[in-house]
Amino acid sequence: MSRRITIDPITRLEGHGKIEIFLDDRGEVSAAYFQIPELRGFESFCVGRHAEEMPNITNRICGVCPEAHHMAAIKAVDDAYGVTCLPAAQRIRELIYNAFFVTDHTTHFYCLGGPDFIVGPDAPASERNILGVIRKVGLDVGQQVINTRKRNHELIKQLGGRGIHLCGASPGGWSTALTKEQQAEFHKYAEENVAFAQFSLKVFEDIVLGNPAYRDLVLSDLYCHATHSMGTVDTTMASNFYDGNIRVVDTLGNEVALYEPRNYQDNIAERVESWSYLKFPYLKKIGWKGFVDGQESGIYQATPLARLNVSDRLTTPLAQAEFERFYETFGARGKGPLGRNLPVHHRLATHWARLIELLHAAELMVELLDHPDICDPNVRQTVEPRAGMGIGSVEAPRGTLTHHYETDERGILTKVNMIVGTTNNNAPISLSIMKAAKGLIHNGKVTDGILNRVEMAFRLYDPCCSCATHALGKAPLELTLRRASDGALLDRVSRS
Repeated sequence: MSRRITIDPITRLEGHGKIEIFLDDRGEVSAAYFQIPELRGFESFCVGRHAEEMPNITNRICGVCPEAHHMAAIKAVDDAYGVTCLPAAQRIRELIYNAFFVTDHTTHFYCLGGPDFIVGPDAPASERNILGVIRKVGLDVGQQVINTRKRNHELIKQLGGRGIHLCGASPGGWSTALTKEQQAEFHKYAEENVAFAQFSLKVFEDIVLGNPAYRDLVLSDLYCHATHSMGTVDTTMASNFYDGNIRVVDTLGNEVALYEPRNYQDNIAERVESWSYLKFPYLKKIGWKGFVDGQESGIYQATPLARLNVSDRLTTPLAQAEFERFYETFGARGKGPLGRNLPVHHRLATHWARLIELLHAAELMVELLDHPDICDPNVRQTVEPRAGMGIGSVEAPRGTLTHHYETDERGILTKVNMIVGTTNNNAPISLSIMKAAKGLIHNGKVTDGILNRVEMAFRLYDPCCSCATHALGKAPLELTLRRASDGALLDRVSRS
């Protein structure tokens, strides 16, 4: 008799989701599904709005990554209106965006993904959280985490108008210039960010890489998938969070695509499955081959690990040194095509890649604040609406984020499409969950620790389900009625 295991809700992510695992008669896993049951519909109800409103509408999609939507939206508006952002305004945008990367990656490592390593994957669920992390590493570390988030949100608040759901973007510019006093204050913030990032990398080295059991887990086949990788690079093929072209490399490190964001539809297609509101993007030139990995599959990942895989280098010295050490550890440095690094496919290594990006973002903040023209008061310009198409793309912490708008002559939106980081990763998340479940569950034996290790397979992607759900597709609606006293199932009604 078959059996179903449900993890609902899945934990330590933004949004709502569940995992359904099906066992066969022998108690072995026959199928596993990562389901997103929530529907947001931003692509639909934004049609008919003024394009200039989009940065302040779409940043309400999520309270974790409003900066990503704010920047992608204003870049799409710039593109639709045919305007180039003023230089000082662009530096302010990038400064804010790198501060956001610091806060977001800090949150994931210490609050969401980190507890599985710092506290332990088999620790009681009540301890696998930020409080458990603080108990393990000390109150001073908890204070550093709080201070890091505090100072960077203060920067975002001062320059963006609000600490959460910022409102500073304007077509072709920014609403406020940076003062000399702010420059000095924020430079201290950036230097503190660099020190905190180096500290966090040392924590990872000591607790994860220094623990044979955890190191073996990172290097094991359990969480390993060979898929294509996607990320944004500059003209020198170095990783760039804010601007550049999209690069895709295959499982062996060969470049298979390098395109401007406005050409995303020539390269990416989206598939809909009946059991999830979340779409499944894939590489159009390869095609959808199903939920399989490997060189012939059209599935790709767009994560911090993917961004390292597509990059020839990083642009800041401390992060570049960590970049080189990362690939050296996996025996992949310089072993790929044309002397590039071989891609790393061990998905738990994404946590390490995320910390390298944390350091990279902190160093970029220092560089931006050292620029002699960052306090230029010329940050706003007059822009006239027009009929057109605009594509805005940034690297969200979770992956490549694309906003696509079409406007009429009054600047009213006639079409809106968004592909967000978590959507890009939907198919590989499903693959990772399936592989982990099959590798961990045998003879029908399930423990809390085993189920948490299954959850680790999606948690490493840092999914933001609120960002990723849209109006396209149909999903089953299931109503479960349970007795309050003991949780016994009384009735289940479903609509397929």
